[in-house]
Amino acid sequence: MQLTAPATGRTGTRDADGMAVASFILGLLGLLVLNLFLGPVAITLAGVALWRGTTRPGRAWLGLGLGVADLLVLLAFMQADNTVSWSF
Repeated sequence: MQLTAPATGRTGTRDADGMAVASFILGLLGLLVLNLFLGPVAITLAGVALWRGTTRPGRAWLGLGLGVADLLVLLAFMQADNTVSWSF
């Protein structure tokens, strides 16, 4: 007895599109808070979305770039403060 419908190519594409959007949002949010955590998550989601063939590659590339920017911002503030965290 099957309780769920079998996965189709459309479902996989929709998942990849969701990952692309999520990577963009998390990368953007990571510029403000939790960049040590959200940066790598955004990078990973963007990479998986691109690998799965998202129909939103621009959004995935932006998420990838923002994830890298999160880590660069953290690195810059760590160099300025000599700490692992930063505040305003």
